[in-house]
Amino acid sequence: MSSHSIDADIKVKWAEGQSAYSPSTPEELLLIAIDLLVRDRGGEAARSFIDQVIERYAPHAVTAGGPGAR
Repeated sequence: MSSHSIDADIKVKWAEGQSAYSPSTPEELLLIAIDLLVRDRGGEAARSFIDQVIERYAPHAVTAGGPGAR
C-alpha cells in the first residue's frame, strides 16, 4: 500500500450556499467526490457511474469452469 497525502482545497458553490472541503487522504477525497456526484446527478445516476468505475478497475472474478478455474 502506498503512503501519500493529499493537499487540496475544494470549494463548491450551490444555489443554496457553498461547501468547502479539505481532504487529506484518498478515502476522504472519494467520499467528497461521491457526495458531490449524488448532489449533482442524483442517487441512481451516481450509483450507475460508480458501478461503471468499479467494473472497469476491479479485478475480474474467476467464474466456475472458465479460464483459471480450479
